[in-house]
Amino acid sequence: MSERVVLVGYGPVGARLIDGLLPAVRAGRIDLTVVGAETHDVYNRVLLAEYAVGRADRAGLDMDDRRVAEDAGVRFALGATVVGIDRDRRVVRLHDGIRIDYDRLVLATGARANVPTLAGLERARRDRSARPGAPDDLDRGGAPLPRGVVALRDLADAELVRAAVSAGQRIVVLGAGVLGMELALAAAEAGAEVIVAYHSAAPMNRTLDENGGRVLAAAAHAAGVEMVHHARAESIVQRYDDHGHAWFDGLACADGKVLAGDLLVLSCGVGARTELASLSGLATSAGVLVDGSSRSWTDPAVYAIGDCAHVADPAAADTDGRVPGGPTGLIGPGWRQADRLAALLSSGVSSPAVAERPGVVMLKAEGIDVVAGGEVDADPFVPVHASGCHGPQVTLWADPARGAYVKLVTVEGVLTGFVAVGMPRTGAELTLLFERGSELPADRSSLLRLDAPDVGMAVVADPFAADATVCWCNGVSAGAIRDAVSAGEPTVACVKASTRAGTGCGGCVGRITELIAREAVPA
Repeated sequence: MSERVVLVGYGPVGARLIDGLLPAVRAGRIDLTVVGAETHDVYNRVLLAEYAVGRADRAGLDMDDRRVAEDAGVRFALGATVVGIDRDRRVVRLHDGIRIDYDRLVLATGARANVPTLAGLERARRDRSARPGAPDDLDRGGAPLPRGVVALRDLADAELVRAAVSAGQRIVVLGAGVLGMELALAAAEAGAEVIVAYHSAAPMNRTLDENGGRVLAAAAHAAGVEMVHHARAESIVQRYDDHGHAWFDGLACADGKVLAGDLLVLSCGVGARTELASLSGLATSAGVLVDGSSRSWTDPAVYAIGDCAHVADPAAADTDGRVPGGPTGLIGPGWRQADRLAALLSSGVSSPAVAERPGVVMLKAEGIDVVAGGEVDADPFVPVHASGCHGPQVTLWADPARGAYVKLVTVEGVLTGFVAVGMPRTGAELTLLFERGSELPADRSSLLRLDAPDVGMAVVADPFAADATVCWCNGVSAGAIRDAVSAGEPTVACVKASTRAGTGCGGCVGRITELIAREAVPA
């Protein structure tokens, strides 16, 4: 008899699970039903900014062929939301009253954009305890966002940004994380006027140290983006058109400054959609609490993967019930969770969960190279004990006038964190050393010389070696990409189709292109 699996959420992570379950569905071992709020096929939200500025077409966002799954026997209920779970009877109830039985329930409900506490946006904030309702109200608060304010979380948002960029309008981006900076730089390159406002001293403060962020800010300014640091936004200013409709007109800050604009893009992070789990009595914290096999702490028949999943050991909860950590917010770990869960549901055998290494973040921007990984906030001027130090040691090199900065954090010689701005070859080398947990050369300056115009030295670790990871989201090596090219897949699109490399955040597309070019050069 088939095991009934219901998947709630049809995003990139949910689609990956479907793909992994298809053999079991075809064999009749699993009866799979998918519930999704949106009515169209799954698309890559990470690349919405690329679409919004005209760098990608709509078809380039698509990630899955639903017809293949339907032909295999998967049933889809799109344009629908689950509003209730009866865990005793193992039934989910949809917003239109339809009930679906399950043996195993998988939550891949993702995350919604955070709406900041600004005057003028109060009613648009959704209460985390609000009951789920109709699909159109899934992320809506008491009122929709005002006209001219978007969060760039779906295709409708991207269309509004795309129109503003095409018209060369003035776009205000609130928040300077990696996605906000990528959008700002791409929109400025496409001809829009862009201003980025952020509360911290430097952009990307969760990824870069302050000095690295300041070098990035200078590079962004040189690229035409106005950067406003220490901006404590308080309210939005609105104007009224001839029909009496209010539109965004500016962002008011605590110091009295008003950042005028035609469109406000909120880039203030995301929060896991946990209301369905909470209302069903499942344990939640920053996300739905699950173990290393993605199984709920509360109910062994329920699982969670992706941006809604908070993976933690139940023993990690402190005496007050607080649980450290939270969802990663990265597509790569979500895909790996989906792959492991697909194996578990298909075979009943749980594959061992591998501890996620700290991710490497690459900024996708033309002419601005930024890459960072691990813990980078160590103080470079903490005295080292004469008898040796087992704590972090820091090496710095900076040339702000030329937009170059490198910070290395090591523990007993092993690279545990790094920042590289404006140093593409050094950044690629450090990425590989970090991935492998390698020791750095005794002469740290040798790494810096990789970006010298007349470089002729041997690298410490070849970033194009066969076992070097090129695509971090999918764990695809340089060797696998070379094999694909040799087998007759000579374009980036072909490599994506055959290996999945480049289908996640897109930060590795440049290296894939370079690998293809290297393979095309006669030996």
